[in-house]
Amino acid sequence: MTEKTEFDPNPPRRNFYGRRHGKTLRQSQKGYLSEDLGELRPRGITVQENPGRTPVDPATIFGDDRPVWLEVGFGGGEHMVHMAARYPGIGIIGCEPFINGVAMLLGKIRNAGVSNVSVHPGDARDLMDVLPDASISKAFLNYPDPWPKARHHRRRFVTPEHLLPLARVMKTGAEFRVVSDIPDYIRQTLEEVPLAGFDLVAEGPEPWDDWISTRYEQKALREGRAPHYVTFRRRG
Repeated sequence: MTEKTEFDPNPPRRNFYGRRHGKTLRQSQKGYLSEDLGELRPRGITVQENPGRTPVDPATIFGDDRPVWLEVGFGGGEHMVHMAARYPGIGIIGCEPFINGVAMLLGKIRNAGVSNVSVHPGDARDLMDVLPDASISKAFLNYPDPWPKARHHRRRFVTPEHLLPLARVMKTGAEFRVVSDIPDYIRQTLEEVPLAGFDLVAEGPEPWDDWISTRYEQKALREGRAPHYVTFRRRG
């Protein structure tokens, strides 16, 4: 597979699969969205804001040249807020198209009082379209949508459509973490991620030292599914 390593000002049009809305939001969650999201949302991601599709420097998001991490599909936001609080010297951009999850994250950000976060309420591919080459120092993919039916495996994040843009925006040596409780998802992860420009560092049932168990993980454990943790590094 040929790695795509240069910024593309004209990314291809693409389909989005998955939910954007769930059950009715509580009034408090509606308040988080109306009061907090605008300040935390990175600018220049949409075509309307950035018609020329010029690269968006993460320094303009966080105001300095701190290391920037990326979480793809942050779910309810537990992991993202935990990492932001534990590592205040870095900036974390989280991507999540499911608006209920965005509202949950915003509530957790308020309660934790963290300020080193940015929230893109949309597809991670839209953000990766405009990030500069080698701008991300660490990335996380925690309990992604498994798309269990074989005909839907091409919708998984661990496919070239997602992994090649991710490889482009990650620095050489940057760490990419994946955790899932679905064996076939791990199989595909171990097959596809190295082809996109990553080296396997570790895999197994033991979590990372700074891991926090999310509500998705707790559900998996209750239902008898074992988590599997995989670590890659961006190849030079």
